[in-house]
Amino acid sequence: MNNSDRMNHNDLELLKYYRARASEYEQIYYRDVPQRQMELAADAERLQQLVQGCAVLDLACGTGYWLEKMAHTASRITAVDVSSEMIQQARQKEFACPVDFVRADMNDLPFGSTDLFDCITLGFWFSHHSRRHYSDLFDVLLTYLKENGSIWMIDNNPPAEGLTQNSVGTDEHGNNLIKRKLDSGREFTIIKNYFDAAQLRSIFEGRFHVEQLIRGVCYWSTVLKAGAAD
Repeated sequence: MNNSDRMNHNDLELLKYYRARASEYEQIYYRDVPQRQMELAADAERLQQLVQGCAVLDLACGTGYWLEKMAHTASRITAVDVSSEMIQQARQKEFACPVDFVRADMNDLPFGSTDLFDCITLGFWFSHHSRRHYSDLFDVLLTYLKENGSIWMIDNNPPAEGLTQNSVGTDEHGNNLIKRKLDSGREFTIIKNYFDAAQLRSIFEGRFHVEQLIRGVCYWSTVLKAGAAD
């Protein structure tokens, strides 16, 4: 998320939402929908191959679902989240490689200029990132990526969210806003953008080479390398 002095109402609402949702967040991964399970398993396998032997920076690590997958093949992982509640959930897991947890805003990371990573991962965050701050996010990714390193992202397509997605309009920057309800009944209005393959390529190709882009029924994932498309 953005630094606290840059946070608008939508940013703050998103932070409150994820802090409140931490204990129930992983329900999304275990819904009994065969298509979802098939795509998640395929993405996990591709991710494990991508990070084999790598030093990984996992931004917006959440409850550690993808951390647990990566740890089977990565050499070490630095896991970052702004929510202490999410990190607390992630710490309860057992990991097959060393994992260092850092509570920080991804736009204010406590790393030096020599702290570079073979792979940077970002699971189920890009859809929440405000369109006006894509360039800032890309700057962060490129700052901490080693030469020839890879960036991996995964996120939702509308079918993974249900038939209506509960959209309540857009904000002044063109971000789609949806309503989300927790098990407690508490409701939040948050940014949730959806993209087709052409839109994703258009967004990424100005700053990256799109090495892989898979848009399934429920999820899309991509592998990016530094350098704009030729």
